[in-house]
Amino acid sequence: MRRLGESPSSLHSKPSDWSTLARLLPYLWQYKWRVLAALAFMVAAKAANVGVPLLLKTLVDAMSVKPGDPTAVLVVPVGLLVAYGLLRLSTSVFTELRELVFSRATQGATRSIALATFEHLHALSLRFHLERQTGGMTRDIERGVKGIESLISYSLYSIIPTLIEVALVLGILAVKFDAWFAWITLLALAAYIAFTVTVTEWRTKYRREANELDSAAHTKAVDSLLNYETVKYFNNEAFEARRYDESLDRYRRSRIKAQATLSLLNTGQQLIIATALVAMLWRATEGVAAGSMTLGDLVMVNAYMIQLYIPLNFLGVIYREIKQSLTDLDKMFALLDREREVADAPGALPLAGLAQPTVRFENVHFGYAPDRPILQGVSFEIPAGKTVAVVGPSGAGKSTLARLLFRFYDVQEGRITIAGQDIRAVTQASLRQSIGIVPQDTVLFNDTVEYNIAYGRPGASHDEVVAAAQAARIHGFIASTPQGYATRVGERGLKLSGGEKQRVAIARTLLKNPPILIFDEATSALDSANERAIQAELQGVARNRTTLVIAHRLSTVVDAHQILVMDAGRIAERGTHTQLLAQRGRYAEMWALQQNEEP
Repeated sequence: MRRLGESPSSLHSKPSDWSTLARLLPYLWQYKWRVLAALAFMVAAKAANVGVPLLLKTLVDAMSVKPGDPTAVLVVPVGLLVAYGLLRLSTSVFTELRELVFSRATQGATRSIALATFEHLHALSLRFHLERQTGGMTRDIERGVKGIESLISYSLYSIIPTLIEVALVLGILAVKFDAWFAWITLLALAAYIAFTVTVTEWRTKYRREANELDSAAHTKAVDSLLNYETVKYFNNEAFEARRYDESLDRYRRSRIKAQATLSLLNTGQQLIIATALVAMLWRATEGVAAGSMTLGDLVMVNAYMIQLYIPLNFLGVIYREIKQSLTDLDKMFALLDREREVADAPGALPLAGLAQPTVRFENVHFGYAPDRPILQGVSFEIPAGKTVAVVGPSGAGKSTLARLLFRFYDVQEGRITIAGQDIRAVTQASLRQSIGIVPQDTVLFNDTVEYNIAYGRPGASHDEVVAAAQAARIHGFIASTPQGYATRVGERGLKLSGGEKQRVAIARTLLKNPPILIFDEATSALDSANERAIQAELQGVARNRTTLVIAHRLSTVVDAHQILVMDAGRIAERGTHTQLLAQRGRYAEMWALQQNEEP
């Protein structure tokens, strides 16, 4: 377990850039034929591009016609324009064909990784989701997805073609002229790459720092907006704005550092390129003056330098973008690397024997942290088709029983069985499919009322949704709204009252129709009249089902087949309502206290 205050990213030892790239390649290689075809189109585009200066040299050297000769107008300019246009057109056509062929591979790989991350996040334990920072995590995923597209595009379809173009130019210069042209180009390229890599590695920490500060600012903004009502209750708009502004200011200073280092990098790159360009033109001019080179040769050298200048300058941008993309992608892979605290056992089978399931807790010990035990030797049975209620003070461990039964956590000692099967030995999907819960704190999706009720059984018909709403006594309210079942409930269901949200939760559990039910303070947000009405409905629903009721109000559990009184993680008393009152123990005290509190 990670220590308090330790961020998830701090646990992730940063892999090398090559290992991050290697993790991406399997997703991309699913489209290997498209990859190879796109590479072929890019090589063809670069070959056409390199042919332009050769054409210019030939045409310039061929301009030996006499002044006034009509062929000077008819042959040279027309040939130049047509050939130049065809080469330029072929470059564009091959480039667009590359984009067309490879777009499916890029988007397919992006989709696969984003989906794998999403599924993995849902597979992580409740502990991870209670500790995560939603804003920062969503920002990491957003940047990671964008980083995939940038990384694929830059690494596979810019660097390789640029290196091919450089190799072709070096070969032409070395063959047609003296070796100095090739050596000057090669030395400039080596100096450029060495300088770019060194400075970029040095400034990557500023980019990473900016990312972390950006995520922190985004987290504060999302957290504040999600808790809009709390901010208003305490009149803390200015306080929240100040916290957000402090995060933005730290992000601003980090971005300024990143920009300053970027300016240094760009200046150094331009200095190297300019020096090489001057040296090459000096050699070419000297050759023309000495008669060893033609005017066409000078034009060709100058054209090659211009053509190399652009991709070389772009090479620096590419390297910076690749480093940035690898940093962003590594953050998303760090989420994929989070180990599942709760996972299906090898060879786990679906839960069976659900016609009449009996639930047993056998000497269960559990704590959310080693120094914070919650349950200590808890044992009880919920017979098939019976209702067992659990009551007790806050912090006694009542809601933890529901979390363990759903297997959001694994018990540390003892075991939990359903129909005689240890829940750790069956698949989580079949386990959770067999259990329905009405939680104490109901959170709804920002969608329609019908969508939230139908979430209990996706694919249910409208009539089935209406029937569930009627059973939960919320149909009348829904029908009275202007949009009916198409009414949107707002972020986390904030447009509904607490009682309305609770009844939606009851309705979707009724629609799920599972053999095992958990009511965790299911009527806690309802007024007395609605509580009595829904309590009767819940008793009808629970009839002949294996049901665990977690309650604070004892009046809601008097008809339970057995009542467990929990205190400090242990079962202090057990029995029926009548038996517990006769014992004159903790339950009897709680009952008397609540009876005195009721009007």
